[in-house]
Amino acid sequence: MRATDLYNQLEKDFVTPEMKENWYDYMNGLDEYICDNFKQRSIGLLCDFAEEITKVYTAVFPSDNVLTKVLEDNIQDAMIFLHHPLDWDLSLNPDKAFYEMNPALLAKLKERRIALFNFHYPLDNYGEYGNSKTLAEAMDIKIQKPFAKHCGAFCGVIGITDCKDVYELNIKYSQAVGHETKLYKYGDSTITDNKVAIVAGGGNDAETVNEIIENGINVFITGLSQNHNYSHVSSREAHALERENKINLLGGTHYSSEKFGCIAMCGYFEQLGLESEFINGTPCFEDL
Repeated sequence: MRATDLYNQLEKDFVTPEMKENWYDYMNGLDEYICDNFKQRSIGLLCDFAEEITKVYTAVFPSDNVLTKVLEDNIQDAMIFLHHPLDWDLSLNPDKAFYEMNPALLAKLKERRIALFNFHYPLDNYGEYGNSKTLAEAMDIKIQKPFAKHCGAFCGVIGITDCKDVYELNIKYSQAVGHETKLYKYGDSTITDNKVAIVAGGGNDAETVNEIIENGINVFITGLSQNHNYSHVSSREAHALERENKINLLGGTHYSSEKFGCIAMCGYFEQLGLESEFINGTPCFEDL
């Protein structure tokens, strides 16, 4: 498939005029590899390395392991579809979360004609492949409506769970992501009206929590749950609101809560006639 045709189809299917981000502000060391499109709005085509695409890889973060896995496949004329254009690792420095991609690996990807494409808010947005929607489905939560609009995207969902209390729900979350998740029990263990709010990734902020309060919900499922102010994300005010308003918080790590959207995107690319493969990443348990 011609690369430009694929890029145009992705833009048509996922991007709205309201969406704009600023990832490029944190990628100055990669300037020679980043295309003008991304420098202008930080959405879509990130590294314009291919003219034809025969296979698409999907991944949450562009870690060295993810980029190396693609190179080890000895493939050419491919694309890496990323949810984030920067890697994430709180274990290296609690005051820094995002890190630039490895320029040596980018140079090798360019030689192989392997493009990089990034959808952050377009994949966070509510829709068939949205991160919070697909996480809800993985936990057997029946979605009622989207919520938490930010930068043109409805980043969260409100839904109904069959779990009898937050302890059972936390077990369900652990089973869905494949590792132990964390419960901050700030309120009653009973789930009010069986309603829960979900915002995958870094959704634990004061604005979102206030919207949860307005909806009369006492359980919030997200990715980043650590009570800490790390780069790009501030959660201490959110924790204070949750404690004050007796809202139970469940965290599943940044990576694990958002992987379901990238997994679902493989089906999107396959419908376009492209072979597709999700590359597993590694959850950062310091997120909890």
